[in-house]
Amino acid sequence: MEDSRIPLEILGLSSSHSSTHSYALILGEKNGKRKLPIIIGAFEAQAIAIEVEGIKPNRPMTHDLFRSFAIEFNIKVTEVVITDLKEGIFYAHIICQGNDIVRKIDARPSDAIAIAVRFNAPIYTNESVLQEGGVVLKDNLYSSTEENSDTRENQQKDLSVAEKLQKLKQEMNEALQNEDYELAARLRDEIKRLES
Repeated sequence: MEDSRIPLEILGLSSSHSSTHSYALILGEKNGKRKLPIIIGAFEAQAIAIEVEGIKPNRPMTHDLFRSFAIEFNIKVTEVVITDLKEGIFYAHIICQGNDIVRKIDARPSDAIAIAVRFNAPIYTNESVLQEGGVVLKDNLYSSTEENSDTRENQQKDLSVAEKLQKLKQEMNEALQNEDYELAARLRDEIKRLES
């Protein structure tokens, strides 16, 4: 059975401290505390920021062209769904409707969200994506939202692994406080790898 859809909202964009060509797009769970940082390229970050801020470029950008094209052919984007997270890569679908036909189009989340904001379309994900890729503040430390069912086994692991995990979680907390969401996402992935 497919997971129930969870509505998301755009909380912001954060520039990368390690690369001038990437940004962290921060999505927040509308009815919860979890945040979903997604690393995106500079062009896609600019496309999202321009629309969110209500800036009108002199010439249409690629996502604006897509919107104009869709409107000309009576196609509406009804929603965007971040469907999966595999090996650190997010996947999304754009749900379109035209002439009473609904279609699901595969897309990168960054492009899908840049298009969603142009159509004022809602953005959703599912519980498994938030479990795998979300972060939440717990006891003044950000941690992955996936609850580890093998807590007793983890306590019996080598102390150096436990120390490394604690250090990584502290580093992730500092990265989030400094709004370095790209680093936080990488640390989250490293924590997931060590916990598995």
